[in-house]
Amino acid sequence: MRPLVRENLGERAYADLRAALMRGQLRPRERLRLRPMSARFGISATPMREALLRLVSEKALALDARGSVIVPSLTLAELLEIRAIRIDLEGRAAATAATIAAMEEIDALAGIHDAISACHRTSDFARAVNLNTEFHLALCRLGRLPVLYDIVEMLWVRCGPILSHLYDGGLPDWEPHPHVRVIEALRRRDAAEARDAVREDIERGGQGLLVHVQSAAQTA
Repeated sequence: MRPLVRENLGERAYADLRAALMRGQLRPRERLRLRPMSARFGISATPMREALLRLVSEKALALDARGSVIVPSLTLAELLEIRAIRIDLEGRAAATAATIAAMEEIDALAGIHDAISACHRTSDFARAVNLNTEFHLALCRLGRLPVLYDIVEMLWVRCGPILSHLYDGGLPDWEPHPHVRVIEALRRRDAAEARDAVREDIERGGQGLLVHVQSAAQTA
């Protein structure tokens, strides 16, 4: 049973690290030392090492000149490419969801956005970032397109570390919020509106990320 237990721990470490990357809990240029990371996630060193190297092979993490595992920084070109692909794929998922999602599923999505709004009111931006990730991934799941979802999740793994800067420019001043537009479009079965609301959210809501990446490139 030992190999099976070790494999399960490795999968757990991998899943936990991916989730932390997607939700902005690991920052760009952060060095991921093995023992502190093992202690942080409550997983022994061997499966943690395997998980780290697996994510390096997937380009979600990188090795620096000393061979240490680090969270890579996105270039502006990489961020723009990821953004364009997200607009296409997440918009496609939203459009499909508008035709098939059950009303209780749409209500659950609305509940996530309500929780984000509550975080905004209390300036709990770390939790808002976490919930924003969940909103987008939950919306993609409603499209019931498993291959598309896997690709979108990997894009979030790649861009998630900069999400800690999502609110650097303050709260967006828009009414209605694109999330609200998405939810209303799903309820009306309006695929084109759902797709366009996702585009607006990714383009306008991510302006702070573009500013951060541009600023980081200038000071590097």
